[in-house]
Amino acid sequence: MIGNILTGVVALIHCYILVLEMFLWDKPQGMKAFGSTPQFATETKVLAANQGLYNGFLAAGLFWGIWLGEAGDPIKVFFLLCVAVAGVFGAVTASRKILFVQTIPAVVALFAVWLA
Repeated sequence: MIGNILTGVVALIHCYILVLEMFLWDKPQGMKAFGSTPQFATETKVLAANQGLYNGFLAAGLFWGIWLGEAGDPIKVFFLLCVAVAGVFGAVTASRKILFVQTIPAVVALFAVWLA
């Protein structure tokens, strides 16, 4: 149950990232979250929406794994690993903050699923 709850938290984080990247990227909340300027946000809005869509797919995979119950554990593990790897890459290439927002929650959820 703890694994499902933590996996759900990671999925909700990615739903929030989807909203930030797809709908709020060039709004004050989105620019504040990503530390961008109005000019940068305008120039990269389409790219950000694409990233947001991918985050939505990660969330969908995590929710799918939860929905399947114990049979969905391999799916949860796969998508949590995807989130963790993407988080490490983002932390190295974009911002260390991603390590704390994305990678650590995914790794904690992953261990909870494995230990269940």
